[in-house]
Amino acid sequence: MDNSSRKLFTPIQIGPLTLEHRVVMAPLTRSRSEQPGDIPGALMRRYYTQRASKGGFIISEATNISPSAKGWFGAPGIYTDEQLAGWRKITDAIHAKGASIFSQLWHTGRAAHIDTSGFTPATSSVDPNYMRDETIGVSTPHGWAHPSEHRSLKIIEIRGIIEDYRKAAERAKAAGFDGVELHSGNGYLPDQFLQDGVNKRTDAYGGSIENRSRFLLEVVGALVDVWGANHVGVRIAPGGRWNGMFDSDPDALFDYVAAQVNWFALAYLHIIEPRVRGNTLVAEGQPPIAAARLRKIFKGTIIAAGGFEPETAEKTVESGIADLVAFGKHFVANPDLPTRIRRGLPLNAYDRSTFYTFDARGYIDYPFYEELPEGAAATDSPPPCVALSGGNS
Repeated sequence: MDNSSRKLFTPIQIGPLTLEHRVVMAPLTRSRSEQPGDIPGALMRRYYTQRASKGGFIISEATNISPSAKGWFGAPGIYTDEQLAGWRKITDAIHAKGASIFSQLWHTGRAAHIDTSGFTPATSSVDPNYMRDETIGVSTPHGWAHPSEHRSLKIIEIRGIIEDYRKAAERAKAAGFDGVELHSGNGYLPDQFLQDGVNKRTDAYGGSIENRSRFLLEVVGALVDVWGANHVGVRIAPGGRWNGMFDSDPDALFDYVAAQVNWFALAYLHIIEPRVRGNTLVAEGQPPIAAARLRKIFKGTIIAAGGFEPETAEKTVESGIADLVAFGKHFVANPDLPTRIRRGLPLNAYDRSTFYTFDARGYIDYPFYEELPEGAAATDSPPPCVALSGGNS
């Protein structure tokens, strides 16, 4: 069955970029940078090149903006010349296949361990219970661990982190990216300022929704200063509870955020549905409620993410709830995912046990459809989630 006539396979603009289809590769933490140095290497280059399609759009895995931003062992950075050079080889390879890529800029805040970065994790406010939460794990050089003790940021430090974001945006431009996305979801630093279940500050960055949104909006302003608004996207997770997040009135909070980022005329708003927690579907059958709500507020392009299958993605863009749909786990297992969806072909199943490992297995060895034996179909259902895991999908 050929699905070429479907809405998913009609052209669309993201800022100045013309895309030929609306199947987006979501930002996916995979832990395969070269060590030491968190450098994007040949393994990462092959992985991204496999998944680049003509007229397609890729959002890079979450990328550390500075040494103190690190919270995930094996995740790449974009703050050294060696990292920049590694990314340049990847963006060149993606562009050679006719695709585009934004760099997702990442500060993990309290979702970190001192063994990974060498720094005490810093966040909006201190919560002694956070590092004792049995459901939360972070990747360290010594394996999975609970987050280490964290501290509250001083206002002067906040200004320094905004400058780190600005410098990372400049490096992303030098590395050949087509734009940048601010990761403001999944319980990382901007989210730790947004949600009042975490943010207990009493200064200009805490209290009211307006104050709690200040950090995100100031970072967006810094990125826009470097790139121009039509090369900047923002990713949020309305109602998301990953990494110990919660808010007393998430609808009011994210309605406000969506209304405020309208003023920038961004390339897009990237919305993670609350039916997923990290990389796991927790609300089977729930429609894309976050994108549907914010569609009434945000005036620009919307990318929806979280728990989509090809059929539900088509329904979502056909209905106008979102303009594009980002796929995570299916892109892990199917380097030719847009082709498979367009042609109605079966999908490879993903293997969760290799999501956050460090070698080629489960990374660059998933077959393209043409490489499968004649008559082969999708593999068995994926194995159950490991007990202590996390990620960005």
